[in-house]
Amino acid sequence: IEATQESFRILYNVKGRFQLHRIDSSESSFKLLKVKRAQLGPGGIPFISTHDGRYIRYPHPDIKVNDVVKLNLENGKIEDHVPFAIGNVVMITGGRNLGRVGILHDIEKHPGSADVAHVEDLAHRTFATLSSNVFPLGHGSKPLITLPTGGGVKLTVLEQKRQRENRE
Repeated sequence: IEATQESFRILYNVKGRFQLHRIDSSESSFKLLKVKRAQLGPGGIPFISTHDGRYIRYPHPDIKVNDVVKLNLENGKIEDHVPFAIGNVVMITGGRNLGRVGILHDIEKHPGSADVAHVEDLAHRTFATLSSNVFPLGHGSKPLITLPTGGGVKLTVLEQKRQRENRE
C-alpha cells in the first residue's frame, strides 16, 4: 500500500482462508514462484513457466519442475531456488491440509497416477497430500519468507479451546 508505506503478502491460514501477512520492505522486493514447466523454446532457448503465468528464459540448469524460484521484482532476475526435495520446509496449497506448513519427509511415486507427499508439521503431526499441492518455502527448516502467527500448525478443537481460554 503506497499511501501508508506498508507491504503485505497474501498467504493461506490453516483453516484454508486467505490471510494478509505484514512484511517488511526487504521481503517485499521478491516473490516465490513455483515452476510448472521447464522446456526448450524456439531456437533451443531454455525457459521455465511458473504458477503465476511468468516465463523466465535461460534459467539455471538445476531448476526443475516443482522447484520454487526466488524472483527479484525490481530486475526480474532469479536470486535463489529451492528444490522440491525431502527435508525442506513446505506449505500446502490445496486439498484438506490447505495452509499447513511442515517439513517434507517422503514422496511416494505412483507411475501413471498422482504422487503423494508426506509432511510433518512443527507439532510432529504427519499428514499426506498430493505432491502437486506442495509449495517449497525454503532450504531445510528455514523458510525464505516470514510466516503468520501460528507457523502453519493446525490445532485440534481442544487445543483451540484452551488457547481461547488462555487469552481471556
